[in-house]
Amino acid sequence: MASKKKAKTRVEPSFQLKNPSKSKAKTTGKSQRKSNSAAKTKAKSRSGSKRRQTKSARGKAQKPSLLVRFFKSSVYWCFVLGIWGAIGIGSIFAFYGAKMPSAKTWDVPQRPPNVQIMSYDGQVIANRGITGGQALFLSDMSPYIPQAVIAIEDRRFYSHFGIDPIGLARAMYSNLVAGRTVQGGSTLTQQLAKNLFLSPDRTLERKVQEVLLAFWLEHNFTKDQILEMYLNRVYFGSGAYGVEAAARRYFQKPAKEVNLAEAALLAGLLKAPSRLSPARNPDLAEERGQVVLGAMQRAGFIDDREATTALTQPQTRAKSYWTGSENFAADRVMDDLKALIGDVKEDLVIETTLDFELQKNAEQVLRTTLEKNGAKFNVKEGAIVAIDAGGAIQVLIGGRNYATSQFDRASEALRQPGSAFKPFVYTAALEQGETPNSIRNDAPVRIGKWTPRNYDEKYRGPVTLDEALSKSLNTIAAQLVLQVGPRNVAKTAKRMGIEAKLNPNASIALGTSEVTLLELTSSYAPFMNGGFKATPHIIKRISTTDGQLLFENVFDHPPRVLAPNVANQMNKMLTSVVTDGTGRNAQLPNWQVAGKTGTSQSFRDALFVGYTANLTAGVWLGNDDGASTKKVTGGGLPAKIWQAVMAHAHEGMSVASLPRVTSPAPLFGDPSSNIDELTDRLAPLPSSESTSSIPIPVSREAFDRGDSLRQNHLVPAKPLTGSTENSNSGRPNSILDVILGR
Repeated sequence: MASKKKAKTRVEPSFQLKNPSKSKAKTTGKSQRKSNSAAKTKAKSRSGSKRRQTKSARGKAQKPSLLVRFFKSSVYWCFVLGIWGAIGIGSIFAFYGAKMPSAKTWDVPQRPPNVQIMSYDGQVIANRGITGGQALFLSDMSPYIPQAVIAIEDRRFYSHFGIDPIGLARAMYSNLVAGRTVQGGSTLTQQLAKNLFLSPDRTLERKVQEVLLAFWLEHNFTKDQILEMYLNRVYFGSGAYGVEAAARRYFQKPAKEVNLAEAALLAGLLKAPSRLSPARNPDLAEERGQVVLGAMQRAGFIDDREATTALTQPQTRAKSYWTGSENFAADRVMDDLKALIGDVKEDLVIETTLDFELQKNAEQVLRTTLEKNGAKFNVKEGAIVAIDAGGAIQVLIGGRNYATSQFDRASEALRQPGSAFKPFVYTAALEQGETPNSIRNDAPVRIGKWTPRNYDEKYRGPVTLDEALSKSLNTIAAQLVLQVGPRNVAKTAKRMGIEAKLNPNASIALGTSEVTLLELTSSYAPFMNGGFKATPHIIKRISTTDGQLLFENVFDHPPRVLAPNVANQMNKMLTSVVTDGTGRNAQLPNWQVAGKTGTSQSFRDALFVGYTANLTAGVWLGNDDGASTKKVTGGGLPAKIWQAVMAHAHEGMSVASLPRVTSPAPLFGDPSSNIDELTDRLAPLPSSESTSSIPIPVSREAFDRGDSLRQNHLVPAKPLTGSTENSNSGRPNSILDVILGR
């Protein structure tokens, strides 16, 4: 029982450990683990602290230098600034680009049209237009030209994309070092963009647009096309745009024939065309050309030997203005051009009737004569004209030196022809029944208050008209005007080619009405061609550069202005002027020459107009201000110049004679024939007198050129028309009629 009770004894709960030893052991174990853990933690802490101290010590030992930190900082900020700079530049380009028209509408503007003027045998005598020269392909110009331009202006032209960052950086550095702008960074493409599309304003907007347009050009054209456009449009100074114009302006040759030294000079002009022009400053142009040669050598375009040879070339000295008498002819072409085809809208090629070789020879004769005799005789200027049987102008010299004066004294200056006008007086008399053998009395004559006198103050009594004309007797010419009427004389001159206003008074007999040398010369041509009008013209054919014909001048059917008998009789009389009269200095060996001298009042003008079966030519000498010469007469210096010019023109030609008088009987037997009767009698010839029987001389190579009368193919025009004058002309003109010009 006792044991059972004992077994049922309740055990109260207690917070004490049942097994102190085990508890103690457990406690001790836990404490030890805690202690170990704390020790480990402390060890780790000490270890970490040591590592931190080691790292700190190592960091202090490897701290970056100031230079490294500056470099890193610079790279960083440059990168940042670069990003912002790119954003800013992009914004600027976007802003100004948005103000430009759509790129789809961009197009290269047409180059201003050029007019190339050529002689009848295909030589270029001048270019006219804003550019002053024709556009060329790269293959049509000297290879030295593009090489020189690339070497000095844009050495990396074939490798960049429109702008050259390297070249731009180099230019900026050079300018900063120099403290001023000494070098440009624009590429040839940028320069072309500026020339094609933009104004020369130096603004940010224009520069941005230039770059955008350069990108567009590089995208749409090849490098060769860009270079070609640039060379054909860039300004080379002295009014020359493009290499062709510059080559002809400075070297008087086409761009294809330009040598190395000349190409270097042209490329050098691009820096400052006006200041470096050899026409203005040849020394600076030469110096700059040497710089270009050095650049070409460094670029590998030429070697040392070529550079040395180029440096020994003589200096180029160009005239301050276009020179050469052919420019007078070129100006005449441009004056006539608009009336023929209107405004010039594309490049044109104009074939003229000019004989370039004969023109240059005549120019030399005129200059030499004036240089030798000008001061002695107080004569400073001169002009020469030569035309063939159909009026084609083969020589047109409007002055002594085109470079110093561009005024055309041949076709624009109105001058008194003096006695050179008398052939029209005698022609009018022959048409009213007179003959070369008609007799008149050389004696003092008085017409109102006017008393004409002979040049030598002598009177010869009875003389034939032939002798009177050969001796240029003023009294006989005055008597003939009194007889036929000054209006008839004026109408005869007009009919034959005089276009200037003529005063129909008595003094018309002595050539007091002013005319141009060109119209006076062309009015003599009907004498040499059998009676047909020779309308002066210089343009033969106009076409585009691709060969499209726009105009062709044809004078195959000139109007008849003189009856054959009258023309032949005048030939006889005017031949006597040269053989026995005042024109002896104009004689040509083996050639029949006819012509007339002329000297105006107070020796202001001196002329000789004459012709052979080949050419009609006129020479004038005088002064622009109308000052009197020292007694220069038409039979003196003008006749000598005429002889020298015509002798050269007739070298190697077969001798031909002027038409001869076939019948001594006058065409008009009644001296009182009025102008209507004259008109009727100048009607087309019947078949029995066809033009094939009339000998019409053809000028040198005129048949090949087709600009003259074609022998055996002349067709007389319709009868002349005009109002009746002096219907009561059976009654001689009174002195009052003559004075009043009736």
